[in-house]
Amino acid sequence: MLKISYIKKNIKKLIIDLKNRRFKNINLLNILLLLDKNNIKYKIKLNKILTIINNYSKNFNKNINNINKILKIKNRKKYYKSIIKNNNIKINKILLLIPNILDKKYSNKINNNIIYKYSGNRRENKKYYSYIELSKTNDIFDIIKSSEISGSGFMIYHGVGLRIYNALVKYFLDYNNKHGYKEYIVPFLVNKNSLYGTGQLPDKNNQLYKIYNNNLYLIPTGEVPLINIYRNKIFNINDLPIKSQTYTNCYRKEAGSYGKKVRGLNRLHEFGKVEIIEIVDKNRSIIRFKYMLNHIKNLLKSLGLIFRIKILSSKDLPNTSSITYDFEVFSVGQKIWLEVSSLSNCLEYQSNNLNIKYRYNNKIEYCHTLNGSSLSLPRVLVAIIEYYQFEKKIRIPKVLEEYY
Repeated sequence: MLKISYIKKNIKKLIIDLKNRRFKNINLLNILLLLDKNNIKYKIKLNKILTIINNYSKNFNKNINNINKILKIKNRKKYYKSIIKNNNIKINKILLLIPNILDKKYSNKINNNIIYKYSGNRRENKKYYSYIELSKTNDIFDIIKSSEISGSGFMIYHGVGLRIYNALVKYFLDYNNKHGYKEYIVPFLVNKNSLYGTGQLPDKNNQLYKIYNNNLYLIPTGEVPLINIYRNKIFNINDLPIKSQTYTNCYRKEAGSYGKKVRGLNRLHEFGKVEIIEIVDKNRSIIRFKYMLNHIKNLLKSLGLIFRIKILSSKDLPNTSSITYDFEVFSVGQKIWLEVSSLSNCLEYQSNNLNIKYRYNNKIEYCHTLNGSSLSLPRVLVAIIEYYQFEKKIRIPKVLEEYY
């Protein structure tokens, strides 16, 4: 979340940013500032009371009048402390609802502008069948059985589909590892504090799967446990950037909708994803973000797929993000674009919550956190199955051959 000190100094910019995000509760800022003003007033009163109590302690004599005065003063101290505590609770709740500041790129109106397009490895093919049609003649997945077991939004992979899926996981992890991203195996269940730390709560509360009997949540992305590894850490600037990755299943209650864009493997409640994150100092945040952009771009290029990159409009940004780029592959059989990665720079938003800092020139600063998918598995699988089909048989990109 944003620091209240930052909000007070940059209130005009933040109001403009919130309007660009189409944030509906801008009046929360007024409430926030009033609560903070109220807190300042009572902190001044509390400090005066503490000074009086200190003086009484130094010059105390045991007569009943002094004792009664001290008791009254101590009651006032408790009263002021309770007001400040209640205000802080209200302030914290509001801060959790206020989105991040916008990157300067959003100073002009952006409506999901496409910034890059790759045409893939051109192939001659008279007709591209959809992966649904190809599954009738190839051993790929079982949508019927998975629905019987778990309902819609889940998938059983087998045969060719499973082999390509596993090859993709190994390839993505190896590719990221070669570029310095240390691999972790992380829990798929996290507590509420972890989700508040990375900003999925309260923003994405309706999309989360909660395990009610022990107050745990299934992770919506590997970003959550991966960044929480570094909670309460203070790094030396020479140790940055921290580069990490993990492969996990992800669990999301997607909003109900219908049509080919969300059927089958296009949208799942449970899906595999390789996630990469970087923890950096504020001066190299933009440079590292560009590095990650090129890293994911080159990974997709290596698969030979048709894809594009677009900058997400301000109204579509997640609360935690200052700027987000979406990577979409083209499903040649369905003739639709499918998102396979979102790359976000969260600036200090998450590190403020998680207390992730670095030391530089005898100063302590908050780190910036960057995250992106590298990559989401089911939709990449769809794109490969359709793009590399030949006479209803499935081939694979050359880079996957050693993993297949």
